[in-house]
Amino acid sequence: MGDFYTYFFDHISDVWSGLLVTVEATVLGSAVALALSFVFGFAANSRLLLARGVSRVVVEFLRGTSLYVQLFWLYYAFPLLSGYELSPLFCGVVAFGMNYGAYGSEVVRGALNAVPKAQWEAAVALNMTPLQRMRRVILPQAWVQMIPSFANLLIQLLKCTPLLWLISAADLTTVVQQMRDRTGATTWAYLTLLVIYFVLAYALTLLMNALERHAKARLGLRTDPRSLLRRRSAEPEREPEMAGGAS
Repeated sequence: MGDFYTYFFDHISDVWSGLLVTVEATVLGSAVALALSFVFGFAANSRLLLARGVSRVVVEFLRGTSLYVQLFWLYYAFPLLSGYELSPLFCGVVAFGMNYGAYGSEVVRGALNAVPKAQWEAAVALNMTPLQRMRRVILPQAWVQMIPSFANLLIQLLKCTPLLWLISAADLTTVVQQMRDRTGATTWAYLTLLVIYFVLAYALTLLMNALERHAKARLGLRTDPRSLLRRRSAEPEREPEMAGGAS
């Protein structure tokens, strides 16, 4: 234990560098995934048959193939076909973004369909343009429903970043793995990784919870616990009913 953590803190700059790569892959991959989620999600609800068909084919292909294979294809096969060699981080961002964007598109499609039909009809009755209807009425309501599912996908994306180690990216897992090889402290190396990834995942959870509260507050869905308590205390107490009714 002592040897590993001595080596760990002596090379803390390498740890920060690996952590930065992990955070970059998570943030950039999430940005790509979010963009693709809305592109394919809106296309899936389009009136155009071609748009729906293309969206369905692409989403099912990306969801039906392994993230491992997509990552390896971008890093090893794509350069052979195109003649351009991609950096490991770029391959990771694109692979994560495409894979989780496909799953996210189903979140967007489902949330849009979950908005009550009356809301769509009311927006039409107010003579709003399609863009205004989506931006002012439909999307704010759907966004609240998307956030919990997006939070889960974000955590899963973070937990997939150790795959970058397989294509020689200098992420956090790669750095700690190298420390394990040099110190032989397997238990403490992987325990440290578990703790660091848990802290990152928990920070993302808190961030998404705050985002969800903000989105609900904009729709007036936030409930003040104190007002709820006052409302409950003002209600008359009801006597419990006797089983079998009054005699």
